[in-house]
Amino acid sequence: MLMKILQKIAKNKLINTLEYKPELCINCGMCSTVCPHGVFQPGKDKAKIVRFEACMECGACQLNCSMNAIKVESGVGCANAIILAALLRNIRNTKDIMPFCKGGLL
Repeated sequence: MLMKILQKIAKNKLINTLEYKPELCINCGMCSTVCPHGVFQPGKDKAKIVRFEACMECGACQLNCSMNAIKVESGVGCANAIILAALLRNIRNTKDIMPFCKGGLL
């Protein structure tokens, strides 16, 4: 069971809890301004997710979105990425399974 979950994560299917509803977005740019990992980028009419896998679930985007277009379960994203990377490293015997947590700990 654990192996299947880790394989899904490694294939970027269960990376984080980030949910974005572009139909609610007014393209104010706050999400891209406050995101420390560049997950969002202003688009022509709406913000775009350009680095979904980089989300560490800090919650800054959700807190600053006045339209409630962004939802994320904040609190454990970066720590979760570190733990999963360690597990995957042991299973796959590789060094950079999840380099998207760029807090300097991987």
